Parts: sequence; structure tokens; C-alpha cells
Amino acid sequence: MKRLLSSLSLMLKMMKIGLFTFGGGYAMIGLLHSEFVERKNYLSHDEFMDVVAVAESTPGPIAINMSTYVGYKRAGFLGALLSTIGMCMPSFVIIFLISLFFDRFLEITWVYSAFRGIQVCVIFLILSAGFKMLKQLKGTLVNTIILCVTIFFMVLFSFTGVSFSAILYILISGLVGLIIFMVKYIKEKNEEGKK
Repeated sequence: MKRLLSSLSLMLKMMKIGLFTFGGGYAMIGLLHSEFVERKNYLSHDEFMDVVAVAESTPGPIAINMSTYVGYKRAGFLGALLSTIGMCMPSFVIIFLISLFFDRFLEITWVYSAFRGIQVCVIFLILSAGFKMLKQLKGTLVNTIILCVTIFFMVLFSFTGVSFSAILYILISGLVGLIIFMVKYIKEKNEEGKK
């Protein structure tokens, strides 16, 4: 019974986030962090950063992957299921209702103006989430180098018009992290063997 109540509570929280967040998964990262790290302490900041990395690396929208993980951690399979439904349901219902009268919907001047304003807000939400994660990133030499190199190439490729998928940045950064981990691991094993 406790697990069911926890799952339903998570579903309602996810519905609230899904209903009031515009701009997709990246815009939701800041709200998910505020709700589940700062307010509820369901995840530590390091765990949240790991969840963001895994959710971005796996197929599917990042916010749905993150809500599934949080739900599973808090209440098992049922929590994961209801959290995912809670995150998806508001968008599904809104898009379904809009699709019923889509052409007339776009002709409404105040709706068009509202969407123009929301676009500006979405940029802020994404930047805010990015800066929040950046501030809490551990300032190791490796992290700093990966961050600087990634930003450099993103800016360079944007200005030169080179098409380079964000997924490749993630995969390359993950590969570099794995190589560094393996080098450290082998070095520690060699030092233990010498003792």
C-alpha cells in the first residue's frame, strides 16, 4: 500500500512538471532537479548528474527516461510506470486536444503570441538547467578539459555549418571517461601488485 501511495504521489508530481514545462526534456531538467534533489532529496546531486547522463545516452526523451528512473528508485516497477505515465499524460492530452482543431488554433492571434513568448522562456529554462549543472560539476582537470573541448567544437561546428550530432559528443565524452577510468584502474592494480 505504501508503494502504491508513493507511486501515485510521484505520478502527480510528474504530471505537474509535465503540464507546466514548455520546451521539452532539456527545459524539464531544472524543474526535475529542483523537485527531486533540492526539495524532496530523492536523489543526491551526483546521482542526478548520473541520471542525466544515462537518460541522455539511452533511447527516448530525456525527461521521460529521468522520470522513469526516479519512479523506479522510489517505488520500484509501479513507481517507474506511473511516473512515466505522469510525465507523458499532460503533453499527450494537450497535443490531442490541439490536433482536433489545429488549423483554427494557429489562427488565434493570442495563441500565436503566447507561443512566441514561450519560445524565449524555453531558451532561459534550458540555459538555466545547463548553468545549474555546470556550477555543480566537479572541477577536475579531466572534466574541465572535456567541457572546454566540447564547447570549442560545438561553437566551431556551428559557425562553420558542419553537422555533428550531439549524440557523438556524448559518446566520445563517455569513451574518454571510460578510458581514463581504465587507466586509473590498471595503475591502481599495478601498485597493489607491487606491495
